[in-house]
Amino acid sequence: MFEDTSESWSHGRVPQPHRIAFQQHHKKAVLVIAGPTATGKTAFSIEIAKKIGGEIISADSMQVYRGMDIGTAKVTNKEAEGIPHHLIDLRDITEVFNVVDYVEHAHAAITDIQSRGKVPIVVGGTGFYIHALMYGPPQGPPASAPIREKLEKDIDLLGPEALYQKIVELDPEYAQTIGSGDRQKIVRALEIMALTNKRVSEFGKFRQNLKMQKHKFKPYFIYYPKEILYQRIDARCDVMIEQGFPEEVERLEKQGLRKNLSASQAIGYKQYLEFLASEHSDEDWQEFVESFKRASRRYAKRQFTWFRGEKEFEWLNLDEMEREEVIHRMLH
Repeated sequence: MFEDTSESWSHGRVPQPHRIAFQQHHKKAVLVIAGPTATGKTAFSIEIAKKIGGEIISADSMQVYRGMDIGTAKVTNKEAEGIPHHLIDLRDITEVFNVVDYVEHAHAAITDIQSRGKVPIVVGGTGFYIHALMYGPPQGPPASAPIREKLEKDIDLLGPEALYQKIVELDPEYAQTIGSGDRQKIVRALEIMALTNKRVSEFGKFRQNLKMQKHKFKPYFIYYPKEILYQRIDARCDVMIEQGFPEEVERLEKQGLRKNLSASQAIGYKQYLEFLASEHSDEDWQEFVESFKRASRRYAKRQFTWFRGEKEFEWLNLDEMEREEVIHRMLH
């Protein structure tokens, strides 16, 4: 979608002194702007990129797929205002993409951006990907689609607490390091144990897998209080539907969306695929809309939970700070 050409950059060119000021304070730093869904991370990152000569690296696990545009709030060419974006539209919907792929591509993008004297800005809400980028991906076997699919069905049917108790029984040491509602880590832990017949704790912790931190990161978590954020999420879901999100899912289904275990479980996409399997009654449609919003709010809650465990991040409350104050804090 985006090309790193002088033409694409020129529209977003800013005076050289801004870039020098940032780089003098944070030489070779990688700015990280994380936060829950619907906080306006894209607009913030583009504004900052224009000020400091930055290029944006997406940290969204679904934006790597071509065609997953509306439902992932993927930046449009108009919204990008000439700022180059990386790690967007890397894969067709039927192709596999995992955290190891992300780390490899993101580090390459950081090196490329810095080699051209510009500032990398990592932007997104996929905490697992951001953590792996900063500290290295966890050890363990590659994902198994059949096992993962069964575990996803089990956790939907039984709930995360029931599967968490399995981890308590099989690997109590690892169980103490995760929450009983952390769906992603619960599924991955059980997957690893099913594939290897080893406890997850035998593979070592995230930070123990890091050889050397390749880059210096300057990470921030921007957010609104939940009572405000949930209103923004509900409104954004309505806008996405109006923009043609249902038609997007139908188009992707024809291209093989259901075969992609990860993408077919993405927020909104999963709920609309369930609607397509229904009788399409008014009640079914209303259930889709409500479940779309509910899943989005729950995802935001999980994002808060994840980043509370990321001690290096500075949290910035967008309800208490003026926009310019937030930007100033990030750049100084």
